[in-house]
Amino acid sequence: MTFTHPHFAEPHWLWLAFLGPVALAALQVYSGWARRRQLAQIAAPHFVAELTRSHSPLRRALKNGLLLFAVAGVGLTLARPQWGEQAAPGHMLGHDIVFVLDCSRSMLATDVTPSRLQRAKLAILDFMHRHGRGRLGLVAFAGQAFLQCPLTFDYGAFEETLLAVDDKTIPIPGTDIGGALEEGFRAMEKSERQKLLVVLTDGEDLEKSGVRVAEKLAKQNVVIFTIGVGTAAGSEIQVLNEQGRLDLLRDNKGQVVRSRLDEPTLRAIAQATHGAYYPLGPLGEGLGKARLAFESLKAPAGVSPARKFGVDRFHVPLAAVLLVLVTESLIGTRRRKEQRINVA
Repeated sequence: MTFTHPHFAEPHWLWLAFLGPVALAALQVYSGWARRRQLAQIAAPHFVAELTRSHSPLRRALKNGLLLFAVAGVGLTLARPQWGEQAAPGHMLGHDIVFVLDCSRSMLATDVTPSRLQRAKLAILDFMHRHGRGRLGLVAFAGQAFLQCPLTFDYGAFEETLLAVDDKTIPIPGTDIGGALEEGFRAMEKSERQKLLVVLTDGEDLEKSGVRVAEKLAKQNVVIFTIGVGTAAGSEIQVLNEQGRLDLLRDNKGQVVRSRLDEPTLRAIAQATHGAYYPLGPLGEGLGKARLAFESLKAPAGVSPARKFGVDRFHVPLAAVLLVLVTESLIGTRRRKEQRINVA
């Protein structure tokens, strides 16, 4: 498509530019008729003429015409007129990867520094900066899972979203890995291409649904790589109490909760989809090992073609609408008083 010639990006709004003024004109005609009828009911014709002598029909018609023009301008603005052309650069093609990040309270454990969650986020950022080629997406989960960033080539937006994730991102407590896998799958394109999910978690699957969901997704050409965050020895979890001070997390019985890395569960989830499990490690090296495994999978090669877009010019009719509305508000409906000069 050639964008150099004027066109509308949202032409379905053009009905407002045509029908809007027609409807408003009909309303104005009816309003004028209703005013005249009301005046005729309260006074004689010669008295009405005397009362309305200062009224200027020409000024009223001008104000009405400007309002018609403003409505038409709003329709044109919403239709997004475009002319000229701009190009978006192509991107290196690679795997579409959806990162599924555990942000439950257990990820606040400090058996890896500065915490499991922060170490996982730093590892994802390092992966993006060093090896990012295809589109990246992000799902955060705890007791439920929500898509935080859809698949995108905009790594800046992805990084901003990732850095904003914390233990309060998902307000529902718990760890539902199965639900997170399903949410990650929904974020992917439904095509025959191989789909990659990278799950970063300590593996404490409280709902016990991760392996079952992984087996189902394996039939949809999904490959899951699980990255274990934490250590087998585990660590206590420090959270802010009601007084705003750090305190150890306790269960319903008042016992201190100690969170441990559940490697068998994570390994079973990965093996169900012919993926692999890697411990993240103190410096995030586990995600680097996963990257080497990605490269053994068939991925699209080359560069996506540059895309061309029209240049939005909606500000032109919008500026005209604002100018017309300001002008209309400054025009009165009364005639100018004639200045009579008495000559002695």
